[in-house]
Amino acid sequence: MSDSKEGGNFGDGNFAEYIARERDRLRAEREQIFTQQEELQRQLDAVNREFAALEAYEGAKTGKAARQQAPAGRQSRARRGSRREGLLELIQQGNGLSRGEILERMGLKGDKQGEMSVSNALTALAKRNQVRREGGKYYPGSQGQGEAELPLGAPEGDLLPEAESGTFQD
Repeated sequence: MSDSKEGGNFGDGNFAEYIARERDRLRAEREQIFTQQEELQRQLDAVNREFAALEAYEGAKTGKAARQQAPAGRQSRARRGSRREGLLELIQQGNGLSRGEILERMGLKGDKQGEMSVSNALTALAKRNQVRREGGKYYPGSQGQGEAELPLGAPEGDLLPEAESGTFQD
């Protein structure tokens, strides 16, 4: 027949080890992609600044007002949900971060729109149990927690007791 180690049967805790290794691998891959994304954004911002400088130079040389363009870095919107992903990564890397520390690390302190976006993302992440707040600091949610799941055979209107009590306070 088949050995219990072959196929989909991991047995003896090997499945948990496998899942932990996969989570670590995926987190590392995600971090690498975020790093690449940040570098590409810096390059795009630099090119946009050069375009703006050319427009200003052309306007000064010809005496005509430069064409109005969107500010550098504002020509395309970030993909929906990318704020949450970046925020979750930051919280996972930190050892408990306050909202103010998060805003400083993200370079959004004083940017009212950015601050509101972070607050909304923190609320959404807390509702999904991806982060928790303790003593004014945000921490990653428990491993494996996401949206609350129903036990097999339970009617869809029933929630698990632990899903009914939220950990988020504001």
